[in-house]
Amino acid sequence: MSNTDLIPTRIAIAAHPQINEAIREAVEIAAFLEERGIHTIHGLLYDDELRNRVIDREFDLLIALGGDGTMLRAGHICGPSEIPILGINLGRFGFLMEIRQEQWRKMLPRLLEGDYRLERRMMLRAEQWRANDCLGSWHVVNEAVVSRGEMLRPVHVDTYVDGRYLTTYVSDGVIMATPTGSTAYALAAGGPILPPELRNILLVPVAPHLSLDRAIVLAEGSSVRVSVHSDYPAVLSVDGQTPSELADDDRVEIRASQHTVQFIRFQDPGYFYRNLTKHMNQNPSIGNHR
Repeated sequence: MSNTDLIPTRIAIAAHPQINEAIREAVEIAAFLEERGIHTIHGLLYDDELRNRVIDREFDLLIALGGDGTMLRAGHICGPSEIPILGINLGRFGFLMEIRQEQWRKMLPRLLEGDYRLERRMMLRAEQWRANDCLGSWHVVNEAVVSRGEMLRPVHVDTYVDGRYLTTYVSDGVIMATPTGSTAYALAAGGPILPPELRNILLVPVAPHLSLDRAIVLAEGSSVRVSVHSDYPAVLSVDGQTPSELADDDRVEIRASQHTVQFIRFQDPGYFYRNLTKHMNQNPSIGNHR
């Protein structure tokens, strides 16, 4: 497992802004790398300078310190710029992360020798349209969700696959997920788990009422268009970010992005299934880990 053509010499280090320990570790990692001749920048994940320099491809990879949410935000920055990400877990779950906090001194020398592999994961492109106007577009790592807003009433979501009508969901919402997102909200809503190397969009209704109630794995290359109908505001949420309000008849278009998010892995591909069995019955968000 060698990437001698991808030995990094310039590394950005981004810490979750609300985890003080991550900020301290970023300083230590930067010093560790600088001693070995690596040019670094370190700061908070939302620092404009750090983000802009990563987007401008000034660095070979990004080290993200935090939890899975940190990896999602890093993916939004690095995916379109084709910058690989190494995740160091200082969060609660860390399903997307590669190494634990206490491991980085042992693992970073392997990184600098090119002893790792790149895991390329599908991203989505989401667009919100109102008539002929595109109101916004997003890069998606986990999922795009069209759902009801504050009112506890179902929305009607007309759903089309490759331009052909599929169904109208009467539900709290519809999740359109990547394989990466299949282990997140989509899983909680009853969807299947997809291996990360697949390139299929997953459709999962949320609390459907007298309408299609099964998740659907679409063929690779398929696109989705949904139109929302409701007397009350609905919303579009991408990867748990601040939602955008959807007016009646707004449509959301989803397709595979031309970009992929690249995660650095030291483990063999079987790690994905090992992590599943380790985490499924030990959700740390409720203090149930052993």
